[in-house]
Amino acid sequence: MSEKTYLQALNEALKLEMERDENVFILGEDVGQFGGCFGVTQGLYDKFGEARVMDTPITESTIVGAAAGAAAAGLRPVAELMFVDFIGVAMDQLFNQAAKMRFMFGGKATVPMTLRMPQGAGIGAAAQHSQCLESWFMNIPGLKVVIPSTPRDAKGLLISAIRDENPVVFLEHKLLYGVSGEVPDESYTIELGKGEVKREGTDVTIVATSLMVHSALEAAERLKADGIEAEVVDPRCLQPLDKDIIINSVKKTNALVVAHEAVQFSGPGAEIAAMVAEEALDYLDAPIKRVGAPFCPVPFSPPLEQFYIPDADNIVEAVKSIR
Repeated sequence: MSEKTYLQALNEALKLEMERDENVFILGEDVGQFGGCFGVTQGLYDKFGEARVMDTPITESTIVGAAAGAAAAGLRPVAELMFVDFIGVAMDQLFNQAAKMRFMFGGKATVPMTLRMPQGAGIGAAAQHSQCLESWFMNIPGLKVVIPSTPRDAKGLLISAIRDENPVVFLEHKLLYGVSGEVPDESYTIELGKGEVKREGTDVTIVATSLMVHSALEAAERLKADGIEAEVVDPRCLQPLDKDIIINSVKKTNALVVAHEAVQFSGPGAEIAAMVAEEALDYLDAPIKRVGAPFCPVPFSPPLEQFYIPDADNIVEAVKSIR
């Protein structure tokens, strides 16, 4: 184990997989000598050259379309978009081509591509560069959706994503890049679709994703002072979703709060809440509570942006309203 940042863990995963498999290559805007918009691909151009770390034009439709075609032809592309917000101009390539190709060809074609995209607010990047859009991708059959919260998870899940035979949307919160944690030095995988209990508890289940996992853990420590032991569950993947880990936790705690930074309306928490209501309603002693962003664009004003982003205070308030 070594102490690594989330960014370093991602970079190491890319390096290890490129060393292991010559079919793995990277493409995107400024991923080469510049090292990526947030620095995730630093040093890879010097090690592997321009044939495997490819700078592209500023056209997301080309990046995603080229990745889908290369994957169908037998390569394992890892495409990077600078911000998840830019996926709109490449949605046809993603949800009509990459996501459906295996199905439409009866399993004879596979599309082992990984699409890495930073998302989330907190850096003053305003409405067009700060959204959390994971619920878009959850709704597309054929895509896997990965959303790691820790450096250890980021490395293991990215390696699994690259090795997967299906297109994987890999979402990285910008504010997590500098977060540090213990990460194994060797190559390892974490199964896609398997969540993790980040903190054991008995009184309430908090299902949280990405950066909100850290807010949930902070909230759990504050709730402990009031005699409430919160269990924090991180699904790590939203598609496939680890239903069992959530249901089993709710059966133990009899209460559920779901927290994410995406807007609350039709966000991932809506699906999780509906699933628990359908499959574990009799175990609930109180209504399910959701914590998410308000239904409005992300403000540019720093005070308004901070007000917009859900935090530990919101989670504590939600828990205390049912416990």
